[in-house]
Amino acid sequence: MQSERILADSDYTEATDYIVEYVKGNEINQHLELIRECKEACSIPIIASINCYKSDAWMEFARHMEEAGADALELNVFYLGTELVPDYEAVRMLYVNMIRKIKDTVSIPVIVKIGKGSANIPALVHTLEANGADGVVLFNRFYQPDIDINKLQIVSGNVFSSHSELSDTLRWTGIISGKIPEISIASSTGIHEWEDVIKCILAGASAVQMCSSIYTHGTEIIPQILTCMEEWMHQKQYLSIDQFKGKLNYTTIPDPTLYERAQFMKYYSNRD
Repeated sequence: MQSERILADSDYTEATDYIVEYVKGNEINQHLELIRECKEACSIPIIASINCYKSDAWMEFARHMEEAGADALELNVFYLGTELVPDYEAVRMLYVNMIRKIKDTVSIPVIVKIGKGSANIPALVHTLEANGADGVVLFNRFYQPDIDINKLQIVSGNVFSSHSELSDTLRWTGIISGKIPEISIASSTGIHEWEDVIKCILAGASAVQMCSSIYTHGTEIIPQILTCMEEWMHQKQYLSIDQFKGKLNYTTIPDPTLYERAQFMKYYSNRD
């Protein structure tokens, strides 16, 4: 935080440490109180989220979130590899150590939200599942940088996702649900309409996360989406979501390479 950077320049290091810890503790308490209030007000499961890079600093916080009433815990992992000589084993162990320590700390389900820039996403998800992850979210959306050419500064780009980002979400949801059926998947990023929700479920998602669309249109979009989904299911004669979940994932379609094609000419050769 900016306040922490300012305090770091202070000559009073003991006071600085105290203030930083006080601010952090106050923010954590507010977050825990929010979980308690939501748990009391809602009948649906409450999934608490931690933005993390390393696990050690969050062990106690995770425990407190469970005690506050969280039904599950999402680890929103922010890792962006920028090394010229990457150590893939070190990155793998970062995830392994994180999930193991969190699973040893809490008894509620633990979900890992990863970025689509991760190397070999199926291998990463397989590693997470083997080390105790109950589910994954595909994907988290990193801070989007932009450049102000007048002020010559790096600035924040668009904070909302766009519908064009759905393709990567569908691709990896379909591949992961087919190759690693044991793990639960929540699709995220680029989901704006009720049709997008249906597509993600057909690809194998057990849940979807919508943020940008709700911020843009308000919470009233949720019952609209549910109504449209119910009408679509009625038209297709589906009585439950399980009847079409994963119907078009990597292992159920006749040609799985449709999820893998990346070449420009192959794309146009399949256009009507």
